[in-house]
Amino acid sequence: MAGGLLRRALDLVELLAGHARGLPLQTIADMLGIPKSGAHRLLAELVSYAYVTQDAETGRYLLTTRFATLGLKHLANSGVVDVSQSVLNRLADRSGELVRLAVVDYPRLVWVAKAQGARSGLRYDADMGTEATLSTTSTGIVWLASLSDEEALHLVLRQGLRPPGTAGPNAPRSIPAVLDLIQAARARGYAWVHETNAVGMAAMAANIVHPGSGRAIGNVSIAGPSARLTEACRDALAPDLLEAAATLSAVGPLSDYLAALSGGRTPDPARLA
Repeated sequence: MAGGLLRRALDLVELLAGHARGLPLQTIADMLGIPKSGAHRLLAELVSYAYVTQDAETGRYLLTTRFATLGLKHLANSGVVDVSQSVLNRLADRSGELVRLAVVDYPRLVWVAKAQGARSGLRYDADMGTEATLSTTSTGIVWLASLSDEEALHLVLRQGLRPPGTAGPNAPRSIPAVLDLIQAARARGYAWVHETNAVGMAAMAANIVHPGSGRAIGNVSIAGPSARLTEACRDALAPDLLEAAATLSAVGPLSDYLAALSGGRTPDPARLA
């Protein structure tokens, strides 16, 4: 009972996290598949601890900043951002584009830090704390390339392919197309995508590897407008990208923390089905 209640509360938090402007009580109940009375009890409990608030004018329920504060405090105490920021800044300066750090929080891949290298003109930016789409981002593809085909496809199917119109024109529409991107990343040593995740955008990413296990525990990426981040630019930046990933891999405290976050080993896909 207690476990089921906790699961519903966490589902509620994740639901509200995806709706910054909040949701009405009935909509929350419908989306969670629980009675309206049950949803109201969960919300009232979260409101009492100031994790959720209700808009006095619209009646919508939304998350307060308390969860965000906890997440930022955790990252600050872990040292992840402090250790990696100088490496991200250096790569951003060299590339002139957005550089991001993603960590494996199995079975998710989450962006947690960034550095912006573009000083003027078109700048690409993205919100931190969001889960990367595995089949369309260089971040996702390079992580999948570190796994077996079986596990990589399991994770892609778990998340789902992007529907037409929600990604870039080159987004993979089939499993064989995803495998092509994965195999190309393995052969190259880093991932490269061109207008797969968004129109007019390109990106490249390399894995951060735990020095002991050899497992990918995160990655570093460069993303920018495809008009600037061309194939020639990609080839010129590849050594800098790989150097940044190798530097972060060699930082013991960072590698150990990310390894613990990813669960210490890759879970069996059958356990996640």
